[in-house]
Amino acid sequence: MTAREYDLIVIGAGPVGENVADRAKQAGLSVVVVESELVGGECSYWACIPSKALLRPGAALRAAKRVRGAAHAVTGAVDVAGALLRRDELVHHWDDTSQVEWLQGAGIDLVRGHGRLTGEREVTVSAADGTETLLLARHAVAVSTGSAALLPDIPGLRDVTPWTSREATGVHDVPASLAVLGGGTVGAEMATLYASFGSQVTVIARSGLLRGLEPFAGEAVTEALTDAGADVRTGVEVDGVRREADGQVVLSLSDGSEVRAAEVLVATGRVPRTEDLGLETVGLDPGSWLDVDDTLRVRGVDWLYGVGDVNHRALLTHQGKYQGRIAGDVIAARARAAEVDEAPWGAHVATADHAAVPQVIFTDPEVASVGHTEASARAAGLSIRVIDYDLYWIAGASEIADDYQGRARAVIDEERRVIVGATFVGQDVGELLHAATIAIVGGVPLERLWHAVPSYPTISEVWLRWLEEEKS
Repeated sequence: MTAREYDLIVIGAGPVGENVADRAKQAGLSVVVVESELVGGECSYWACIPSKALLRPGAALRAAKRVRGAAHAVTGAVDVAGALLRRDELVHHWDDTSQVEWLQGAGIDLVRGHGRLTGEREVTVSAADGTETLLLARHAVAVSTGSAALLPDIPGLRDVTPWTSREATGVHDVPASLAVLGGGTVGAEMATLYASFGSQVTVIARSGLLRGLEPFAGEAVTEALTDAGADVRTGVEVDGVRREADGQVVLSLSDGSEVRAAEVLVATGRVPRTEDLGLETVGLDPGSWLDVDDTLRVRGVDWLYGVGDVNHRALLTHQGKYQGRIAGDVIAARARAAEVDEAPWGAHVATADHAAVPQVIFTDPEVASVGHTEASARAAGLSIRVIDYDLYWIAGASEIADDYQGRARAVIDEERRVIVGATFVGQDVGELLHAATIAIVGGVPLERLWHAVPSYPTISEVWLRWLEEEKS
């Protein structure tokens, strides 16, 4: 087996790994990417892209029904076949040719197969045909293998072949009924999706929906799902699962009741894809999250980097891409023995992972958040003021929908006089989020924000209303 040598080896060719590789290549390093599935990764084929493609028809239909003059023209439900076809087109029918061409155009090599660490700066790639390729890194190895769905230890669950997010976003035959275990982002979005497709949806979420965000966000999504005909059950757990002779899945709940559905989707969390990565060769536990510093370097292994979901800092594609850009730059800087900027908000540190992680949840209503919630700010010991505003009272909201329903919360650090958290709930609020992200990252003083004049009539006037409330 002949060894091939590069400056950097990247294991995982999703958006995160692509960004690591691209930034390092642009800085002059030689780079190879290892991928066992499709170049483009989970986001492109089984998560972000297909899920949002499938959610959009229902969102557009609901938006039209909320505006007089358009509502009368909407006479049908979501065209499920059309939605699935649109999904297929956006994921390129699960063909990664265009992504491979991008790698080639960027001058980044690709080795297909399963990569494992087999020594210091050494990765052995096993291809599907049994051949092996030995790769050696002069400077660094970056692990960007992402995460997979967690299957909880519930009696009988594995025996019924449950869906994970992959099956839910890759569906070709929509089930008449679906039970969703978990009330996080995936569970809430998929419940919204399948309700729009006409499935009878039951959500089982022990602690409620969207726990970890502002409570009013989960409450609004729960109400909307219930109005759409879904059954949302909270405060209960699943004690056992079985599939009966007629194909129905039966879930026995801790309150003595049962839920029957054609399929069951498990959306109870994620685990790192590091089980068969050879971590034991560098003294780490197989299957563990990678503990990294703010330059994304694995603690205790100066040539190994963990980027994206595998480090468990922020399991979001955009945040992983942000980390990827930083990791690629710092790997290149260290390879050239150049200065590394490790100060907070410096060029080589992922400070935003701690202070400004934005997220949009494409439920009905949308939920958009960045930075602290009220609870997390208080837990961090900040002296805060919380300002809530009903989006119904903003003129721009009435341009979006009749009787617009929504809420916006700002969390203000009273000592620094800056916004440290923002949450928006309502139709189309995702487009509000980047302004809040910029304000938090930039530490823009409230006094300066008075000079950022929102256009009229748009829903962005919430910024002016927040400032007026803060003055009162």
